[in-house]
Amino acid sequence: MIEPLLIELSKPGRCGTSLPALDVPETPLPAEGLRDELPLPELAEPQVVRHYTHLSQLNYAIDTVFYPLGSCTMKYNPKVDDVAATQPGFTRLHPLTAEEDAQGALRLMLALQRLLAEIGGFAAVSLLPAAGAQGELIGVLMIRKYLYDRGETARRVVLVPDSAHGTNPATTAMSGLTVRQVPSDARGNVDLAALGALIDELGPQLLGLMLTNPNTLGLFDEGLTEIIARVHNAGGLVYGDGANLNALLGALKPGHMGFDVMHFNLHKTFATPHGGGGPGAGTVAASAALADYLPAPLVGEVDGLVRWVTPAHTVGRMKAFGGNFAVLVRAYVYLRMLGADGLRAVSENAVINANYLQARLRDLYPIPHGDRRCMHEFVAQGLLAGAPGVKTLDIAKRLLDFGIHPPTVYFPLIVPEALMIEPTETESKETLDYFIDTMRQIADEARNTPDLLTTAPHNTPLCRLDEVKAARQPSLCWLK
Repeated sequence: MIEPLLIELSKPGRCGTSLPALDVPETPLPAEGLRDELPLPELAEPQVVRHYTHLSQLNYAIDTVFYPLGSCTMKYNPKVDDVAATQPGFTRLHPLTAEEDAQGALRLMLALQRLLAEIGGFAAVSLLPAAGAQGELIGVLMIRKYLYDRGETARRVVLVPDSAHGTNPATTAMSGLTVRQVPSDARGNVDLAALGALIDELGPQLLGLMLTNPNTLGLFDEGLTEIIARVHNAGGLVYGDGANLNALLGALKPGHMGFDVMHFNLHKTFATPHGGGGPGAGTVAASAALADYLPAPLVGEVDGLVRWVTPAHTVGRMKAFGGNFAVLVRAYVYLRMLGADGLRAVSENAVINANYLQARLRDLYPIPHGDRRCMHEFVAQGLLAGAPGVKTLDIAKRLLDFGIHPPTVYFPLIVPEALMIEPTETESKETLDYFIDTMRQIADEARNTPDLLTTAPHNTPLCRLDEVKAARQPSLCWLK
């Protein structure tokens, strides 16, 4: 049954709330300019609450279902972090409060800066960026400004592996720079021969490399130290996309590996649920050489107080006030609760869970690099033997009938019919086994009853949609 619309439930005279008596003179509505064709529904409060609560229950969410959305790290987030972030002392603090009166919040931010710098192996951190993509943009702008301040203005080309996140080439283009793609080799690493040839070709035009490690195939690049050394030896710098940091916590510090600047996704790795465009925090960390180029403001200790400070060569302000503060509080509480041993356990369990799924599914679902140990995620293919008419999209839609949010599909682009699966560290073996059993049942259905897949989903409020039409001709009005 499709939920009735609020306008259909409306009855004249129903009232959802009683307003207090006016304490100012009443002003009549204007005689003109009101749109009579847009009537407001008249409803009682229970109807409104039930309507929106029911709609929320139709959504897939990490608090209700398994959500193996590769690259997004959709792990369960402890509710105690939400409790901390919603304390009145934080939520009622005006962003323009004087520094002297906001020492609690500022000291929390300073402590978080230091924790993240330690975790990443970097010299300094800015909490300002609002999302990972903005963190990327800031990182590339920092590298560009650093090199241009040294007079190296010919450096205008950024190398981006074909296994990178799609935002990497977009960031480069938005920075006014040119992208050159580096292919992967047969083992899923950056092709060192191709990288060397590009570096030799570009010479003094090379600005740097944007590298995601582990990459979007879920693999730790076996040539990482050589890749970084080659770029550095050519005068370029290396940007680290920290979106997959969940695989490295407590085990490896990117800054110690030679990355010059990197963003953290606090909304993926450090306990803020994300989706629908936010909330986010794309904290940026920098080496000692780039620390003075971080976006302003940071927080720092000045004469015994924590104050806003501006780095000497900052690339400027990229976000209002101090960033998405509630996200920062959640991350701080998450880190303090876990400690160093807990962070390492997060990564170990994330890697164990992903390898368990990969090992149990590789006999039915092709995994291009299934002979390698994956990190926190892996990429399978929706190309099932004996089921030529079934595609990745059909498998994803069928998973909805079993109460499982589908993995990321058709990404990375270098893997045909990709199914990018990330179980995260917060899922139990029972949940993983249910997913395995479901994927094996779907493989059997694909061979014997493929119509079940090609017409799926069957148990959702709306079944198979024409996705192209829905994207190009969306129906955004309640009118039937």
